[in-house]
Amino acid sequence: MKTDVCTISSDKSTFNAIFTEAEKSAEYNRLPKKQALQLRLLAEELVGMLPELLEVGGGKFWIENEGSDFELHAAIKAERLSLHDKEDILAISKSGANAASKGIVNKIRLVAEGMLDGYIETAGGSDVNEYYDFYDMDSSSVPRIYSDTWSNVWSLYSYKQQADKETEKWDELEKSIIANLADDVIVGVIGKKVDIIIKKKFMLSE
Repeated sequence: MKTDVCTISSDKSTFNAIFTEAEKSAEYNRLPKKQALQLRLLAEELVGMLPELLEVGGGKFWIENEGSDFELHAAIKAERLSLHDKEDILAISKSGANAASKGIVNKIRLVAEGMLDGYIETAGGSDVNEYYDFYDMDSSSVPRIYSDTWSNVWSLYSYKQQADKETEKWDELEKSIIANLADDVIVGVIGKKVDIIIKKKFMLSE
């Protein structure tokens, strides 16, 4: 099942449609109260990423599900000049010194912003390596269906797999709503469009 596709923009009032579709999807699929709340919380986490991303263009939102497998989709297309200079992205270090990079939601947003900039798409050499090194990017662990679809892709699942050996990163994940609720968050880019997909499989016994 796929919900209505909603148009979203930098006008935050358009975000109300995201919550409406989450509620409609939960009701249509007869999700129990706990699962409906989790779907709403995932929608809220997604909304937390959108304001800065939508500064560069408009977007679409929808939810898809097949049985208990749900996906929240946001697709943003860059229509204006870059959101950040390359120097701003490179200034984000592995130490997390940039306050904007604190928290998993902000890290996901920064990945998407970098992709929307076209920075990853057009740059080369050590600059790209430095950017991905911050996020411990390992495309080999990203599901093939996504790796083959997008020219660049980042996965929260892959980040989790690598973070479990680093106390600071794991502590950050433990405190994150989206890291605890979502099975995966995937960010991918084709041309000037970035897609964010939040994946969640609900257990029938919940």
